[in-house]
Amino acid sequence: MSNDSRSPRAGSGGPSKGRPGGKSSPARGGSGKKPGDRLPDRDLAGPANWGRIARRGAGNMNYEEPTNDDRPSKRPKDQRPKRESAERTGPVRPDRKLPTAEDLERTAAAAVKRGRGAGGFERKPLAARPSQVVDPAVALRRMVGEPRSTSLNRRLRDASKAFEAERFKDTIIALRPVVREAPELAEGRELMGLAHYRTGKWKEAVEHLEAFRDLSGSTEQHPVLADCHRAMKHWNDVDELWAELGESSPSGELVVEGRIVAAGARADRGDLDGAIRLLAQGWKIPKRPQPHHLRRAYALADLYDRAGRAPRARELFIWVASHDRDLADVQARVRALG
Repeated sequence: MSNDSRSPRAGSGGPSKGRPGGKSSPARGGSGKKPGDRLPDRDLAGPANWGRIARRGAGNMNYEEPTNDDRPSKRPKDQRPKRESAERTGPVRPDRKLPTAEDLERTAAAAVKRGRGAGGFERKPLAARPSQVVDPAVALRRMVGEPRSTSLNRRLRDASKAFEAERFKDTIIALRPVVREAPELAEGRELMGLAHYRTGKWKEAVEHLEAFRDLSGSTEQHPVLADCHRAMKHWNDVDELWAELGESSPSGELVVEGRIVAAGARADRGDLDGAIRLLAQGWKIPKRPQPHHLRRAYALADLYDRAGRAPRARELFIWVASHDRDLADVQARVRALG
């Protein structure tokens, strides 16, 4: 199994060893930090093929001691907030009104629509990134208080280690109380979504990655999220996420991975010509090919082969093999095309 954290599904969308997302964009230049600046790479941890937010969370997970500002003030016992029962049973949720008949009708209609493969998540516009980065330990203290945050932070660390070791089921088990008690922790949602994705649980992965998108305002996991929707034949969601990815202008690598998934979705619907146009748009042989260039060329060659354009497919497969002979089944594809 590959060490990549976000491998796309094997098949027409691209080679099974590639992965959407991948390397984080370099840190911004300048000598001083300004509000909104990302943390430099030295503050990140975990493999480079994780999302930046997951790596930032891993890098800050050792900071468990509360600062003076975060320490609870000393009060007489009778004035302290009563949180013991909440810590044992989870965060207190406000009372909710019972759904009306109209609410149930709308929910049922949406479920029927999704069951037919139409997709159509009611996706909110992307929120702006927070101006200040809060490490997970501090965020957990604010969400669940002490001492529960210490236990959840330890579970977050254990989940990160399990994910790095490709023990994805262990990752999910470790993260369950984190996600249950701190559902607004973006790092927990991102890692849980990626772990479900790597185990092929598309519906569960979508639930957490959609939450990560809303909480973080990030497009870093859009290719993975789109690939999950593609697996469930939610074509509208794939197209919407691809458009959103293009509007956000992220790193070139992230756009390539999103393009591979979007093109694969068109091919899945029988539109090979449209898939080829999308994947070939702006394509040219790079002087210094990177892994995402090779994955894009492989996926494009696969589409050419499926469309009966064998000479073009063979040309691209040979180019890919000349740079990475172990990428998917590229050597077998070259031999098959003679």
